[in-house]
Amino acid sequence: MGCKLSFDYATALGSANFNNPIFTASGCAGSGKELSQFFDLRELGALVTKSIMVKPRSGRPTPRMAETPSGMLNSIGLQGPGIDTFLENDIPWLREQGVAIVVSIAGESVEDYAVLARKMRAVPGISALEVNISCPNVENRGQVFACNPETARAAIEAVRRNIGGELPIIAKLTPDVTNIADIAEEVVAAGADALALINTVLAMVIDTNTMRPKLAGFTGGLSGPAIRPIAVRAIYQVHARLPHVKILGMGGVASGRDALELILAGASATSIGTATFGDPTACIRIKEELEALLVERGFNSLKEAVGYAHREATQ
Repeated sequence: MGCKLSFDYATALGSANFNNPIFTASGCAGSGKELSQFFDLRELGALVTKSIMVKPRSGRPTPRMAETPSGMLNSIGLQGPGIDTFLENDIPWLREQGVAIVVSIAGESVEDYAVLARKMRAVPGISALEVNISCPNVENRGQVFACNPETARAAIEAVRRNIGGELPIIAKLTPDVTNIADIAEEVVAAGADALALINTVLAMVIDTNTMRPKLAGFTGGLSGPAIRPIAVRAIYQVHARLPHVKILGMGGVASGRDALELILAGASATSIGTATFGDPTACIRIKEELEALLVERGFNSLKEAVGYAHREATQ
């Protein structure tokens, strides 16, 4: 690869430190068991688990996935085993792998987030907690806490109050709002240490043969390359408003160049999601491509590149 031996690839989100900036995206790698067949999970900056809820959840009816131009639409509906089974089975396995763990949680009410935070408080070996307040493909759009400043704040306050001050909170936000920087300010004020931008974009496709929606749940979350410009815009806007708050960037990252674009906009790390469905080793490839690009452009560390597009614009 020809990279400098002295290149510093380390990054941080809140008080959590990571060896490199390449994470999995919540919902795209389960708890890592499938990906572990293809590479050593320790090569990741962190494994972000699928968002877990208080109770087991079967998800939405099928069909719940559809291809779209430059992306895919999913309406899985936060299917999962529930927090107790997750803590009993998945966390011990992840700890055995030696990978940095970011647990993603999601709730249907503020109290759900409080319960989840209390359960996570006593769990050792966790690097950070991603609080998903922005899933667009649940049955009730009213559950998208991140669409409203007051509900977004309430959910994060509940987590912070119950998790204590040690474990960093990463608030996962939706782009489906008028001003994402306003929401970001609210959750940071409520106790979030970092931000995850962006979740999937609420979207819909109709089958022109059946003349009915392709998804049983009608709408779903759009992911893949089609949404990357939205992610770049959201990250850029939030970094401009809150330059000292670390951002985990995501949305259509399929190459090192894609990851670099999010970092230049202001992300301190990037999550890889949809790309892993076509290439299970995408995270490792993107990790290598990104490092080579950063060195090629004269950076001595990842941190030097974070938000660089802002510095260039002001010179």
